[in-house]
Amino acid sequence: MEKLIANNKKARHDYFFEDTYEAGVALTGTEIKSVRAGGVNLRDSFAKVEKGEVFVYNMNIAPYEKGNRYNTDPLRPKKLLLHKGEIRRLETAVMQDGLTLVPSKVYLNHKGLVKLELAVAKGKKLYDKRADIAKKDAARNMERSMKSR
Repeated sequence: MEKLIANNKKARHDYFFEDTYEAGVALTGTEIKSVRAGGVNLRDSFAKVEKGEVFVYNMNIAPYEKGNRYNTDPLRPKKLLLHKGEIRRLETAVMQDGLTLVPSKVYLNHKGLVKLELAVAKGKKLYDKRADIAKKDAARNMERSMKSR
């Protein structure tokens, strides 16, 4: 059973998710405590493959309240822990036209380890976003009409 810490709802709105990977995150002690307290924001975060390693950028982990001098920069790049084969697959996927790596959620797994779900995603066009909004509105209207009966 996993405990959801942060969810990137904006990513689902802006991208089509083609594939997802589970990655560990290399964090310091005060960052772990802040994550367990729920101080994570995934908005505008993205990942890159550099020299055979994957890093996530703009993932904001709030400074731990009782962390004093051990607190690190909230926006520092964080290394993702993946197998070499997975990194190779991510690298080839990103080389394709229009694909990017987007963190979709951060959670604690059943062992209490911090995991990040990384999605290989393709950007949506404006008309795709409008179509999704129209589908959601139609479903909402159907639910309302079913409840009133």
